[in-house]
Amino acid sequence: MGYSVGQVAGFAGVTVRTLHHYDEIGLLSPSGRSGAGHRRYDDADLDRLQQILFYRELGFPLDEVAVLLDDPTSDPREHLRRQHALLSERIARLQRMAAAVEHAMEAKKMGINLTPEERFEVFGDKDPEQYAEEAEQRWGGTEAYAESQRRAATYTKDDWKRIMGEVDAWGVRYAALVGAGEPAEGEAAMDMAEEHRLHITKWYYDCPYEMHICLGDMYVADERFTAFYEAMAPGLAEHLRDAITANALRKA
Repeated sequence: MGYSVGQVAGFAGVTVRTLHHYDEIGLLSPSGRSGAGHRRYDDADLDRLQQILFYRELGFPLDEVAVLLDDPTSDPREHLRRQHALLSERIARLQRMAAAVEHAMEAKKMGINLTPEERFEVFGDKDPEQYAEEAEQRWGGTEAYAESQRRAATYTKDDWKRIMGEVDAWGVRYAALVGAGEPAEGEAAMDMAEEHRLHITKWYYDCPYEMHICLGDMYVADERFTAFYEAMAPGLAEHLRDAITANALRKA
């Protein structure tokens, strides 16, 4: 007879409302119905729900999850391998952050003052001031640069953590997109390029499509930016540049 919606909600730690929503949008429709017309889920449905929740934990939007799971050429084992790699990367980062928090707690307890390097090493090399001098030389006279400086001056440490968290989550999803062989001119890649542009607009300065194209070119031309994006996935810098251009043409 399978499992009721309430049972599945209990197994997965989600709400019945969530399962109803997944059914309504076609993401997870139960394989059967009871004599009274109630939803009944089988083991295959539970496997699909597990895949959905894995991708949701990694920050994938529901529409992207549907595309990934409904690809007729996809191999279920490849989904598991990809999710294992992405989750392992996140676990490693969280473990580093947990260790840094423990270190800070122990230092406070013992009255030890951490050095600036020790205090912020958890954030890696994503220092917002890393290229400040060069940025001022390149764009110091532009309104975009002035706006970026005005906004950055108001950000707290928590703001920078949120910004980096958004970048990390976006990078994980874009790396998965590249790994899945999605073309830069495809809808999924263009939508993520648009997310990239909106992130810049949200946190730094208004980034019209023409400027976004220039940034995409710089990600390939400047080896430091290339290295940043290539660390997410091989070939990602050029893929992103092409997706940015395709998105701008789509919006023209």
